[in-house]
This record gives sequence, structure tokens and C-alpha cells, in this order.
Amino acid sequence: MIMASPAAPQDKLTSSYGSWKSPITADVVSGANKRLGGIAVDGDGRLVWLETRPAESGRGVLVRGSDKAGGEPIDITPKGFSVRTEAQEYGGSDFKISGHTLLFSNYADQRLYKQSISSGDPSPVPITPDYGEQAVRYADGVFDSRFERYVTVREDCRESSLNPSTTIVAIDLSEKKIQEPKVLVGGNDFYSFPRVDPKGERIAWIQWSHPNMPWDKAELWVGYISENGISTSAFVLLVVILHFWSLQLNQSGLPEVPSLIVCQLVEQFCNRGNYISLLTEKVGFGISTDGIESSNEVVAIYSLDAEFSKPLWVFGISSYEFLQIGGQKELIICSYRQNGRSYLGILDVVNGSLSALDIPFTDINNISSGIDCFYIEGASVVHSLSLAKVTLDDHKSEAVDFKIIWSSSGDISEYKLYFSLPELIEFPTEVPGQNAYAYFYPPSNPIYQASQDEKPPLLLESHGGPTDEARQSLNLSIQYWTSRGWAFVDVNYGGSSGYGREFRERLLGRWGIVDVNDCCSCAKFLVDSGRVDGERLCVTGGSAGGFTTLAALAFKETFKAGASLYGIADLSMLRAGMPKFESHYIDNLVGGENDYFERSPINFVDKFSCPIILFQGLEDKLVPPEQARKIYQALKEKGLPVALVQYEEEQHGFRKAENIKFTLEQQMVFFARVVGHFKVADDIAPIKIDNFD
Repeated sequence: MIMASPAAPQDKLTSSYGSWKSPITADVVSGANKRLGGIAVDGDGRLVWLETRPAESGRGVLVRGSDKAGGEPIDITPKGFSVRTEAQEYGGSDFKISGHTLLFSNYADQRLYKQSISSGDPSPVPITPDYGEQAVRYADGVFDSRFERYVTVREDCRESSLNPSTTIVAIDLSEKKIQEPKVLVGGNDFYSFPRVDPKGERIAWIQWSHPNMPWDKAELWVGYISENGISTSAFVLLVVILHFWSLQLNQSGLPEVPSLIVCQLVEQFCNRGNYISLLTEKVGFGISTDGIESSNEVVAIYSLDAEFSKPLWVFGISSYEFLQIGGQKELIICSYRQNGRSYLGILDVVNGSLSALDIPFTDINNISSGIDCFYIEGASVVHSLSLAKVTLDDHKSEAVDFKIIWSSSGDISEYKLYFSLPELIEFPTEVPGQNAYAYFYPPSNPIYQASQDEKPPLLLESHGGPTDEARQSLNLSIQYWTSRGWAFVDVNYGGSSGYGREFRERLLGRWGIVDVNDCCSCAKFLVDSGRVDGERLCVTGGSAGGFTTLAALAFKETFKAGASLYGIADLSMLRAGMPKFESHYIDNLVGGENDYFERSPINFVDKFSCPIILFQGLEDKLVPPEQARKIYQALKEKGLPVALVQYEEEQHGFRKAENIKFTLEQQMVFFARVVGHFKVADDIAPIKIDNFD
């Protein structure tokens, strides 16, 4: 493809917003939609990562960096296997590596498999029993070299899929015969981050119980471990009422207790094992393990008004790592977020100082420590989701080399001139004195412009979670819209992460109110500032974002059309079928029985007044297809333009490239036809719109 050169305004072609031609096609977007599922470093210092491939129907494949500089990465997951756990429905921490031994969850049967990544025969072999179907799931484990076993979280659905039992179990790696895993810890509702100290003497873990989510209230436990289990002297090291946790053990064998952030508890043992590090919302803490049973002393390492982790929706969040260095220095590489932006820093545990690192990424996810370097998952406004290798100077205080080694979208330099750069906007909400935030993307195309008297249509996206957040990173799905002449805004309504605890807790008891009001306020703010056309406002969202979309369309009159992707329409039905992990979460967000009824769009179909298109996976367990069908049928009977697209073999979120492409294209054509007043430049066959065609 020949790269376009930017034309001077007087030389640009004049065409209506929304009708511009763009090389960022739906094929480009769906092909660039690979996801990362975690990173690790093997015994030779090579990076291994998990990527989900839409072109292979969403198969999870582990990939290892090349042995040679400049060489091609190597797939280490054989055909017929897909690396993915469904523990707690959202999964995470699907694999672990120790030296050249790899353990992973296989999606089809949810069994754990063992694979050598250095021998001539890399065939995976199962190490857990076959219970039939996907009845037992595993996630987030640690190798216990002292007893030749693997310690992990197990979710057992054999007796109940809605109320499975969760335990920490040990799986023998020395026996060739598959044995039943041995339960080490049980009796609580949930567990995460089991970590064993380097000597194999102590184990730390995090646990919490209903009605809490892990970011509401959780406990950090430490116990002495033996071949038969955990001693009865196990004790609670810390009870934290905050918002997110994770755990690691250092070389001395103690959990590292991350700083208390109004986020999640993240804990691990430090390299010497004499303390646990943990992260909380605004403070970094270290817990001494010398005489810890008697003193239980928590010592602040570093305090900062920032979020050092994020909500534990998936297992294995890794927002910090101990650097592998010699001597007495104890350094932690950590990421933190302030005002919706990620930063990276080196925390000196001894001196209690934090040195910020200057890197291109403004959005950072997982971190993994390597040999004389570390690796990070991240993105920026010009980088899509990527993996980068960072090398520090001799003093371990500055980054001297930053190299991207993998990108979810490959080489996208040919599209750079079409990219719309986001503007962080702060807008007033309906509550006096309270503001919310969003990233606004204006239309951008080097070839086209619209007439001066025309304002662009707007597509507003409401993110999922609902405690997730819109992030400042390159997203080709957004660029698909803006390069065709749409304005796009990604909203962080009250309740989103990234802006502190008080902002996030605005949503408690008010889901379906605060998020809806803030999205409408954002659209109104852009109309009042002259940035977009108030008669062509559209809204879209998936899952919880789909609920906000449907609620805005039912209870407000701000938007002229909407698209719901596996969106929630019936809160009571959602609660009845919710998996154990979040079965009480919705009560904290909604409130009483009357609130469930009053905020469910399905109960007020008579209030819908504009066209809607719905996209739904037929294997979705979180939001059953029945909800989308009820909305579709009600709108059809009411006489409103409506369309329903149902995908076979898709669950909660679309993984197949062809379905990602079709969803994007049909949203574009639907909005163009019902409210846009323009013809799209792409050759897309529109689906039938009931009460319109």
C-alpha cells in the first residue's frame, strides 16, 4: 500500500463526515485484535507470552522469543491445544514457567498440562484428573521445588456451577501417575496469589469472602508449609479494606506485600524472603517476617497518591516485580496510575525512594523481571498493545534501551497519518462540583475534509466492568471510525478505575444512574462546545457498557441510535445467573429489589425511542442470549428500527476475527443508515433492519 501524504486544507477532497475512505479497514482491525494473556521468562532468560489469535477462532498460543537476535518468535503451544482457564469465568494466570518446565490450562478440558520447552519432545501431558467437560479449573499457581509440586487455586464446579468450591491445592509433579490434587487451604469463598518462599518453608495467599469483591475487603495469610499441608499456626498477616490485591514471595521466602492502594492487594516474597511486599492504593508497604507472628508490623516503604494496581477481575495481575540484581540492593520495578495515565518507576526498598523511568508507554499492564532487564506489556497513543524489553543503566535508575519485541497490530506505520490523537477532557456532571473524564478523538484523514458548516457525528463508548476504565492507548477500532469522519469519545464515568477510590465509589448503589448521567453529560458537553452534531449522537458499549448504553437509550433522550454488544438488559436475570465470583457484587452496585426493577431497560421498552442494533454470542454464560432477544422482540413489536446479530460459538466478548469484523462494519452501516445521512465509502452489505427496510 502506498502511504498517503497529508494534503493542504485547500487540496483536500471535501466530503461529508462519515463518508471518507480509509485504509484502516475492518479486516485490518480484526487482524490487529490479538490479546495478551500474560508474560514470563524461562530458564534461559527468553520471554514467553500468551497471545489470543482472532484468526484462529480466539485460540490461546504461548510464544517464545527467538534464541537468536532478530530471529522470529516460536510457537510452543502445539496445534490442538488452546491455553486458557475459565476459573471465575474471567480466567487469568493461565500458565506458569519454572526453568524449562511449563504448566498450562487447556481450554477444551480445563486440565493442567505439563510441557518441556527445551526437549526434543514438546508434547504436553496432563497432570490433573479428567473429570469430564470443564468441571474443574485451575489458575494462578507457583512451583514448590522443595516438595516437587505445583501449588495453585482450584475451582471445583462438579457439585454446582453457580456455587463452586474454591481451594488452594498441591499437584504432585514427581509421579508419572496422575493423582487427585491435595487440598492445602480451604473453607473460604475465594483465594488468589498463592506464593511459596524460596526455601519452601512458608506460603502466603490472599483470601476474601462474600459479599466482598477482592478490592472491597481481603486478608493476607501466611503459614508454614509441609508435605502434608499447612501448619495450624497459619495466621492473618493483614486485613485490608481497600480496592485490589496481588501477591509475590521474595527470595527470603516471604510474601511481598505491595503498597496499600485503593485497588488490589498484590503480594509476593522479596528476593531474600525476610519480608512480604504488597501494593495498596496510595502507600507501598513492607511487612517484616522476622518475628512477624508476634509483631505483625507493617512498615511503609513509599507513599504516593496513585493506584499501584487495578481491580482483580482476572488472576495473576503483575503490576510490580523484584529486579534480579546482586548485592544488598532490593529494587522493585512498579507501575502506577495517576489521572488515567500509567507511569513506571524503580522503588528502592532500603532507601524508600522512587525513581520515575522515562519510557514511551502511557498505559502499562503486566511486568516480568528478566536477566539484566525487564519486560512490560503496554501501549500509548501511537503504540497499540505491545511487549517491550527495557534495559537499565548500571545504577538501575534510568532506562538506557527500550525495544518493542511484539505488537498486537504488527506494522501499522502506513496508517500513521490517519491516526486521531486523543484529547483528555474533563467535563461537569449532573452533581454540582463533580467532574468526570473522557478521551475525545476528532475526525482525522489526510485526504478528506468536511464542509465548514458541518459538524461530525459522534460515537460515544461506555466501557465495561463497570469498574474498568477507558485508556489512553492506540486502538484501531477507534481509528476505524475517526478516519472515516466520525468523532469518537471514550468515557470514564464515575465508578471507573484510574482516578482514585472516591471517584470509583461514586457508582456504589448507583449503577445505571451515575454512569448513564455522566455519558449523557459528556455528549452534551461536546455538543455545547461545538465539537459534534447534536442530531447525530450515537452510543455503544459491551457487557456492563452495553447496560449503560441500553439504560441511556431507555431513560434518556440524548442519543439518536445505539449498539449493544452482549449488553445487560435485565439486572434481576443477571443476578440470578451470575457466577459465584461476582454474585454479590451487583448488590453493592444496584441496591434493593425496587432498584433492580427500575434500572433494568427490559422493563421499560416503551421508553425506547430510537434505533438499536444488538450483537450477542450464543454461548454467553454471563449475559444469556435471552436478554438480547427480549429487547429485540420488544422493539420490533413497538415499531422501532432494530436488528439482532447472533454468533454461534461466541461467548462473553467476541474472539473470532470474522465476527469482530462483521460487528464493526454493521455498526458503521447501521448508524449511517438510520441517523448519519451519508453513504459509507466501504463496500459493505447491510443486514436487514426491522421496521426500516
